[in-house]
This record gives sequence, C-alpha cells and structure tokens, in this order.
Amino acid sequence: MTYQPPYTITPTILQRVAEIVELITRWSVSTDHALSPQLRRNNRIRTIQASLAIENNTLSIEQVTAVLDGKQVLGLPREIQEVKNAFGAYEQLPRWQPHSLADLLTAHGLLMAGLVDEAGSFRRGGVGIYNDQGALVHMAPPAERVSGQVADLLAWLASAPVHPLIASCVFHYEFEFIHPFGDGNGRMGRLWQTLLLSQWQPMLAYLPVESVVRIRQTAYYQALAEADKLADSTPFIEFMLHALQDTMTEALMKPSEKTSEKTSEKIVAALGQNNLLTIAELAKQIGVTSRSIERNLQKLQEKGRLRRVGPAKGGHWEVLK
Repeated sequence: MTYQPPYTITPTILQRVAEIVELITRWSVSTDHALSPQLRRNNRIRTIQASLAIENNTLSIEQVTAVLDGKQVLGLPREIQEVKNAFGAYEQLPRWQPHSLADLLTAHGLLMAGLVDEAGSFRRGGVGIYNDQGALVHMAPPAERVSGQVADLLAWLASAPVHPLIASCVFHYEFEFIHPFGDGNGRMGRLWQTLLLSQWQPMLAYLPVESVVRIRQTAYYQALAEADKLADSTPFIEFMLHALQDTMTEALMKPSEKTSEKTSEKIVAALGQNNLLTIAELAKQIGVTSRSIERNLQKLQEKGRLRRVGPAKGGHWEVLK
C-alpha cells in the first residue's frame, strides 16, 4: 500500500492557501516581481542567516554577508563553515528534484561538509531531540527504519494528491519526524521545503520565510510538538502556511512600510506605558501589521533598546535606556 502521511485539510489551511495564491498573483503582476540580482542575494542571505540561527549559529546578517563576500569575520570556524555550506546548497536548488533520494543525500552532503563525519549519509544510530531543560521531546524512529521511511515519503511526494503549498509543509514535518540524519535535519527540512515551493513558483526560491520562522521559533517547535502528539501534521501545516503568508505580505510592501523609525519609536513608547502588550495588541494600537511589529521588535532588540523577559506567553518587555 502506498504511504499516506496523516493530515487534515482544515478551513484554516484552505483559507491560507487561497490567500497565498492571491498574494503570489499580485506579486507576479507587480512592477518589481522580477527580483534584481542584489535583492535575490539579500533575500538568500536573510534565509541562510535565519535558518542557521534557529540551529544556534550566532553570526549576524552583516557577518554572514561578509563571509560570502570573502572577508575576514571574527567568528567560530564551524559557524563560518555552516554559512559557506548553506549558501552553496541553496545555490544548487535549480539542479535538484524534490522526490530524488540521490539529490536529497547530495544536498545534505553539501550542507554538512566538514561539519559531521556522515555528511550525505543516513544516520546509523538512534537520535532524540531534547529541550533546553534536557527533557526528551521527540524520539526519532530507529536507524534501520530510516531508509524505508524516507523512500516512502519521497514516493508520496512524487505524486502527492494535494496542493504544492500543503505538500511542502507535510514533507517538512514528516522529514523532521523521521530525522534521517545525525545532524542538520532542521536546516535540511527548510531547504527542501524551499526547493518544493520553488518548483511550483520559481519566485519562491528567494522568499526568506526562514526569517519569519526564526522570529517565531518557539511557535515553530510547538507546532512540531503538537503534530507529534496528534500523530498528524495539521498543526504544523497551519503554522508554516501562516509564516509563508506573512512573508509574502512583506514581499509586497513598499520599502517605506518595511522599516520605520517612527514605528519603532511608537513601539518603545507603547511598551513604556504597558510592557505586557502582545504583538497583536501593538499592531492594533499602532496601526501596522503584526509582521511589521515582529520585525521592528527584532531590530529594537538587536540595537539594545528592548529586552524580552520570560517566555513568549507570560513574559514581558523591558525598555532599555
């Protein structure tokens, strides 16, 4: 029997797909849909920096840019190698087929070259995923089942009876569940979802959805955990489609809407009055999108203007002078 990953097409998923398709249509007819080489490179850098940051790479956008420009960067050799590998892997996207096992292994070999001994090969032992407190949150299937499970997943992917947007999210979750490699599974899952999306709509090859996932990293892991608990990828599909939609919305913004000192100052002022405000509440109060609030909050933290104290839910903001 052909393998069928468990998931449910919810009204939320259908709505997200429709809205993303509409955004792509708007983007395709806009005057700047054909990204300039510089913008493509900038978006690719944002993608790489964010995807690696999720895996605890500490290099900033500026440092990643310098590495790719061949400049000397003060950073850990492993982190610099991760950047070079990731850029090389993303540059090879047009050459790969999503359902090809050989291409999948080649991609992992590029992504993890010089970082692990088994680059380009499936793991040979068991692996568990632990949270910051050291508690086991996911035990991956035994190593002897990996090759068969990956083959089943790729076979499903080759003729998935579902919209590519949904199929890409299902694959991403199933790949993380199997955890086929000893290391690099997270960045491989995100890379392969980008490959899937780019084969459907080439412009999506340069959509830096990873930058949104990085900001929502806690929710990303929560969605994976919820899908594990249900043995169904539906929660993860909904999360990733939301991230894709917000990234597309940002792509259609005018430059003046993306970064606003005025918006940043309004955020600081609002949090100075009430440091418990949520992103949604800030967006409503200031009159901008939630994505704009997220982006400005990240910039303010990088500049040392704000600090988050406690978790995403139940914590608060501290305004720094």
